[in-house]
Amino acid sequence: MRLAVLGAGAWGTALAMHFAGRHQTCLWVRNPEQHAHMQRTRENQRYLPGFHLPDTLTLNDDLSACLSQADIILLATPSGALREMLLHLTQMPEQCPIIWACKGFEVGSMQLPHQVFASISPTQNNYGVISGPSFASEVAQGLPTALTLASHSTHVRALANELHHHHLRVYTSEDVTGVEIGGALKNVIAIAAGISDGLHLGHNARAALIARGLAEISRMGLALGGHAETFMGLAGMGDLILTATSDQSRNRQVGLRLAAGQTLEQILSELGHVAEGVHTAGEVSRLATDLQIDMPIAQAVQNIVSGNAQPAQAVEALLQREPRQEWHA
Repeated sequence: MRLAVLGAGAWGTALAMHFAGRHQTCLWVRNPEQHAHMQRTRENQRYLPGFHLPDTLTLNDDLSACLSQADIILLATPSGALREMLLHLTQMPEQCPIIWACKGFEVGSMQLPHQVFASISPTQNNYGVISGPSFASEVAQGLPTALTLASHSTHVRALANELHHHHLRVYTSEDVTGVEIGGALKNVIAIAAGISDGLHLGHNARAALIARGLAEISRMGLALGGHAETFMGLAGMGDLILTATSDQSRNRQVGLRLAAGQTLEQILSELGHVAEGVHTAGEVSRLATDLQIDMPIAQAVQNIVSGNAQPAQAVEALLQREPRQEWHA
């Protein structure tokens, strides 16, 4: 099978490295200079340093060449670049499945990836999303990882057999909305967890925050049509635990550094990678207001990243909330 992986960030590179062991895989590198450097060194020193790119992996900075004769297209660009990339793919045959691995809402439209896709290709159903608890460096090392491939198409879900490997287990789901919601909102809660730990509020506070964060994720997910079991699975609770507790998480790092007094601009500049939760927080806050969904943790994160509250102030506001029933619609 021939795979075109679009996006040579850490995640796209790691997935391409993995799939190159079983399939004819082309990794599209947007920047010609980065492409030349990766071709010469056989390493993605900018986004995934220390890992040799397998000889079976083809690198290309020509999008058309990378897409030619592809059987599957895997989009691993940031969510902010999804619409642009999908517009480039409108001429691809409808039978060629498109699977995205980005997590977040589109800034401005409050749309999830599948909604962005539908606005561009309303008659196309050959798409899916792959998500779950996964750090690129561990996938590149070949360490055990489990993901969920969600699609409304039985044909796309069947591709899990091609992507599955004993080191990378791929489960299937029909709940596209739920999987996307879990992947997007866990980044916001991870920022909150980083703030909590950065303020030295303790393990009890972090556990409570993760549990209540999962309640907020489930609340919005159910309101948008997601399935409750999705939020207890890999793309929900699994991804949330990983992102909120490990210092490898860029979004958790944002929270830790905000608690230490750094500005958001400094943090993002030093990270050098996209932290999706920063932009997602604003979209989630707006959507929660529109849908009248109570999401105090997400709102607190938005208040902090927008500069409307200091971390300690936002925490105090959360602690002063009146007690209530733990689970409610």
